[in-house]
Amino acid sequence: MGCFFSKKSRRKSPKNDSALPAGDESAAGNDLPEINNSNQEAPKQYSWDKREKVDPKDFMLTGLKNETVGRLPGKLDGQQFVIQDCENCNIYVFDHSATITIDDCVNCRIMLGPIKGSVFFRDCKDIKCVVACQQFRTRDCKKMDVFLCCATQPIIESSTGMKFGCFQYYYPELAFHFKDAGLSIFNNNWSNIHDFTPVSGETNWSLLPEDAAVLEYVPLPDPESEFKSVRISTEASRSIVPLTKGGRRTESEESCLFVFFAGDYTTANARKLIDEVTAKGFVLIQTKEVSMRPEDVNRVFQNNAESLTEWITKGPVVALELNGDGVVEACRAIADEMFNGTKLFVSESKNTSSRDVDNFFNFADMQMGL
Repeated sequence: MGCFFSKKSRRKSPKNDSALPAGDESAAGNDLPEINNSNQEAPKQYSWDKREKVDPKDFMLTGLKNETVGRLPGKLDGQQFVIQDCENCNIYVFDHSATITIDDCVNCRIMLGPIKGSVFFRDCKDIKCVVACQQFRTRDCKKMDVFLCCATQPIIESSTGMKFGCFQYYYPELAFHFKDAGLSIFNNNWSNIHDFTPVSGETNWSLLPEDAAVLEYVPLPDPESEFKSVRISTEASRSIVPLTKGGRRTESEESCLFVFFAGDYTTANARKLIDEVTAKGFVLIQTKEVSMRPEDVNRVFQNNAESLTEWITKGPVVALELNGDGVVEACRAIADEMFNGTKLFVSESKNTSSRDVDNFFNFADMQMGL
């Protein structure tokens, strides 16, 4: 049995029907009728008249070489963005966007804030980047190193020399940009790559070294650039997205399922747990944030379902898989000590914990279409 604790319009000026200077009454004659403009209707305004004009150039970076460029927070505000024909540039997009396409770029370092839809790299070579998105795709690309947060399964096509690591980045507005883009920091499939065009006997993608440091791939902006005021950190402990081991081989056969049910401090509690268990030497394998129905609770939690069903009504749950010898006992102790009174589920023993992990994450992957 598992453990649970409770643009403005321009109004045209009225036309002056008389081309005579004002006050020239003798020329105008005194027998002209007086025109009363008081009852004339103002031009009708439509919603599209009130929109600000958008300059496409504000949403493109094209034909640049040896420059540090990008966009500061608030400059894109959920619009689409295009990067093309850039060479040896450092590009930073510190904002959320709708979609981003990157075409024909060579030897660039790129940081992209949360993308609500897809990011699509085409015909790019020697790219190092940090990306958070709903969908990640490449086509006809060569040699890319990607620190990725992706809500769905990343797809590469006709691409070679692709290497992936877990997203690690912080700037003050990043958490809000994730929310504006509709992305969860806990849904990251960075290592679950689908190669649309595999070649027999060859490997088109691999994982970056586990100790790979973001700054060795994507440096901080030049201190003389327009981005000097943006406070950035690439330390794993400050990353908005939790650092997970993903598809790498685990060192222990013992894993524990730790689930937080919706509440006022769910994200904060999950972060607190991650800090605590990693400080004790345990490893965070994967995380998921999903909604559950009563029948899902029955299937996933089985014997504990009855007492947990009422807790799913307030929103999605956040689940974590933690790994290491003795991790179940440690997680149960942490739950008692730090989260007493919090609505959660923790695997009861190492004999059942693997089943707990499989049941939950198989369900989550199915729900998310993975």
